[in-house]
Amino acid sequence: MYQPGYIILALVILFVIIVLVRAVKIVPQATALIIERLGRYARTLDAGLHLLIPFVDRVRAGVDLREQVVSFPPQPVITSDNLVVSIDTVIYFQVTEPKSAVYEIFNYIIGIEQLTVTTLRNVIGSMDLEQTLTSRDQINGQLRGVLDEATGKWGIRVNRVELKSIDPPASIQGSMEQQMRAERDRRAAILTAEGVKQSQILTAEGDKQGAILRAEGSAQAAILTAEGEARAILQVFDAVHRGDPDPKLLAYQYLQILPKLAATPANKVWIIPSELTGALSLLMQGFTGSFPGQPDGTAAPAHPAGTSPLGIDLPPVALTDPAEALAEARRQSALATADATSAGTLSGRPFDPTAELGQRPGAAGGGPSHRPVPPTRSVDGSVPAPQEPSASDVPPPANPA
Repeated sequence: MYQPGYIILALVILFVIIVLVRAVKIVPQATALIIERLGRYARTLDAGLHLLIPFVDRVRAGVDLREQVVSFPPQPVITSDNLVVSIDTVIYFQVTEPKSAVYEIFNYIIGIEQLTVTTLRNVIGSMDLEQTLTSRDQINGQLRGVLDEATGKWGIRVNRVELKSIDPPASIQGSMEQQMRAERDRRAAILTAEGVKQSQILTAEGDKQGAILRAEGSAQAAILTAEGEARAILQVFDAVHRGDPDPKLLAYQYLQILPKLAATPANKVWIIPSELTGALSLLMQGFTGSFPGQPDGTAAPAHPAGTSPLGIDLPPVALTDPAEALAEARRQSALATADATSAGTLSGRPFDPTAELGQRPGAAGGGPSHRPVPPTRSVDGSVPAPQEPSASDVPPPANPA
């Protein structure tokens, strides 16, 4: 059996162990212990090793000094336009005075939650739904100011308040979606119209500039064409009058123009100038042998070189030397005469190149018509004296039969 002395010794050792355990207290970091001595607040223990008086000091509560995050369930709140919205909030706070957090309020978590709900209803009650949905920062700032002021005496500092969600009723959500869809459709239509407008403006501006440039090009081309035609007409006019053409040449030119009048298939009616009949009569008279220069049968007066028949001074043009041109013409005439002589006779009689310059038969009376030979220019530019036709050049009278 056990002896009484051993039992007492074991009890004493157990008591000493319990006393040591209750006397030594280790506090972890970021934690504060509230110590009461005989039921009254004694001190606050910070992190580290502390000694307590056994059976006299006791730990009332432990307070976490870290920042805490508390999410409250959604709360129904009525806006100023009588719409009920459900708001879910999140509070970030930190205990700065553990003694006040333990002795000033029974449960500071419940106190912060209820204070948040009441403050949120006061703030949201002064706003409509549109302001509630678009003024989150303003609501957060007002909630934080009210909560920080109310929880200051509890030894709590509210760092931040966030609205996690704002849920309007389902019917209001549908109306808001339709409104947002209509607003976005309106913006899309406006942007499309602006794009079409800008495109049309740019297209019209480009067409305008292109039309202006084309008009300027056409005007310059017309001016240059008119200047070229004017110069060509002037040079041709000057060359014709400097060359002193006879009426037979003009009549031959009229005959060359006739096929061009009928070249177009759309031409149904020919418009023949009145001068064409006179030119044809002159041509016929030339082929028959008589060529009056004037209505009275006399030769046409020669006009001075370098002027037109109307007496208008012509500007000088760069043409071929008259002496060279006359020499070339005489050479071509000699070649044509040789070809005609070798081929036979012309109009039933030997070809005489001077026949058309001498006496020619008359057209109406059948008698000889004496016409002076027009003066010709020699190579040196001098005009020889006109020659009268000889008796051998006068053809025999035509047979009346």
